[in-house]
Parts: sequence; structure tokens; C-alpha cells
Amino acid sequence: MATHAAVPGRKGARAHARPRSLTPYAVAVPLALGIIYGFYAAFIRRDGGPSTGGQVVLGLVAGAAVAALCFALGRIQRTLPHGPRALACGALTACAVGFLVSLTDTGVLRSALLGLAVGVGVFLATFYLFYSREP
Repeated sequence: MATHAAVPGRKGARAHARPRSLTPYAVAVPLALGIIYGFYAAFIRRDGGPSTGGQVVLGLVAGAAVAALCFALGRIQRTLPHGPRALACGALTACAVGFLVSLTDTGVLRSALLGLAVGVGVFLATFYLFYSREP
């Protein structure tokens, strides 16, 4: 009587990977973050006076940049290991906070240190989150 050998299957994390489709949530969250960030950047630059065209352009550009970076990070984050994934989240947050602080006409050192402090906090929190929910 002949026996059948077991056929080895594909192993690894990408064995059953399908192309990811673009969900409404994947577009709505970066878009909402970009809109909020852009409004806040324009509001900080306003300084209590009337709105100008330069402030509107600043808000649009800053919001579009944050939305694009959040969308890009959301698309590639599943392919990154825990460390670089958390580092990318921390770096994005550090740059965003540092830019907002620099709009208040404070020194470069203060905006860099505050952005760095917030970025390190986000890195630690996201690394813990990603590492503790490892499959």
C-alpha cells in the first residue's frame, strides 16, 4: 500500500498575504489628521489678527504634508518590524510637534527639544503597544 507524502506548505508571515485594498478608514484617518493639523498650524500663525493668504497656504501645505506622511506610514507599517515601525511613528510625531512649536516664534532649540521629547514618548508607547500585541 502506497502512502502519500505530506506536501510542505509555504511558511512565513507572507504565506497567505493578499494585496491590501484601500479602505475608507485608511483614507479618512490621515485626511482628518491633516485637516486638524492644518487648521491648528494656521491658527497658531494667526496671532489673534485677521487671517491672511499666507496663513491659509501654510495651513494647507502643512495639513497636506501631514496627511500624506500619515497615509504613507499607514500603508507600509505592516511590513516593518516593531522597532522601525515605532521609530517611524515617533519621528513623524516629533517633526509635527517641533514644527508647530516653531510657529510660535520660540527658539529653534526649544522646538527641537520639545519635538524630541514628544517623539521619544511616542516611540516608547508605540513600541510597547506593538511588542505587547505581537501575534
